[in-house]
Amino acid sequence: MTIDRRKLLLFGSAAALRFFLFSAFPLLPDLLTGRAEISTPVTSFKRCMPAPLFLSLFALIPSQLFSLVTALLYILADLLCAQSVIQIAESGVARSSRLFTSPRKGIKWDSVAVGAAYLFNPFTIATCLARPTSVFSNCAILYTIASAVNRRPAKSMLALAFAAYLSLYPALLLPPLILLCHDESIAAEHPKTSITASASKLTSFFIGSLSWFMIMSYLLTGQSWEFLHSTYGVHFLLPDLTPNVGLWWYFFIEMFDSFRQFFLGVFWLHLLGYVGGLCVRLRKQPLFVLTTLIGLFAIFQPYPSISDASLYFAFLPLYSHIFPLMRYAFFAVATILYTTLLGPAFYYLWIYAGSGNANFFYAITLVWSLGLSIVVGECLFAVLRDEWELERPEMKGKDVRRI
Repeated sequence: MTIDRRKLLLFGSAAALRFFLFSAFPLLPDLLTGRAEISTPVTSFKRCMPAPLFLSLFALIPSQLFSLVTALLYILADLLCAQSVIQIAESGVARSSRLFTSPRKGIKWDSVAVGAAYLFNPFTIATCLARPTSVFSNCAILYTIASAVNRRPAKSMLALAFAAYLSLYPALLLPPLILLCHDESIAAEHPKTSITASASKLTSFFIGSLSWFMIMSYLLTGQSWEFLHSTYGVHFLLPDLTPNVGLWWYFFIEMFDSFRQFFLGVFWLHLLGYVGGLCVRLRKQPLFVLTTLIGLFAIFQPYPSISDASLYFAFLPLYSHIFPLMRYAFFAVATILYTTLLGPAFYYLWIYAGSGNANFFYAITLVWSLGLSIVVGECLFAVLRDEWELERPEMKGKDVRRI
């Protein structure tokens, strides 16, 4: 068995950097845990709300070793995420799938460089230090997609069920994931099955796996289903309006109670509406559908954080071949950097200095969402332009105008 020295160096340096920050700045994790940009009511390390299994896991750690063990656990989770990203990059599915091969497939980042972009992303490092439970959700999502592109559909469905068990919204990734698993199964020259048969089989496995996690939680909580309201009910009903980088909290603070249920339904239907449209329009590229949905979740889910943005940014280097087709990349990057620097300042002015109000922080979160929206929109435009130029090669390099 050969050892990739570059990958070993990458993982070693990333782990060493994180362990150094945990050890040299012991107060930093608790400081970051309280940041609204990183920890949310459903992912905060102090609350540990996502699932009863997490409470059982952390309860097993001896109190005298708690800080060390949790630091190592989160470092390991980051390394597993990077390994999954590298496997996705090595598969080449982002550039060439069963139904589509990009005319720019020769433009690509090395898989180790893609892993390095994830591991040394400041958002990723800050998330690891803050120890939100979203790290494990991201790890499960990345392992889900890595298993799918490596033609292991059963593992993919099991990992997706675990991600949905932790965070709920990953369940919306099921339709494009089924398409990806189906395409990879046919590409592997397995006995051809219809998309309906594949969808039925994979959906059944997903539901069965998710049911098993639910039953385990039911048993761990003393045979009670109350944990459903305390965990998933928070996502659906939004009882905690703690400020975060999302769009929901301020809107529902200002909302009259008589309209609350209606707009909760509207917001969730808005998020759900992207799934079908993207799966139909981008049927040839299911991996990009997954990537786009993850980006939209980072904007429109009830309790987003920079952890969700870091997950989306992990996929962008896979599509380096479409970077030349983007029109407003500089504006998007500048907007994200602008909000990254000013967001903490505006939050401080509101909460600590008392010289501002909620509008200060909500305004900067709107700009943050705008920046992410531009990135998602630019990637969509570039991929559609890439497909169009394959269909009409004579239009390559020419301007496109909307009429």
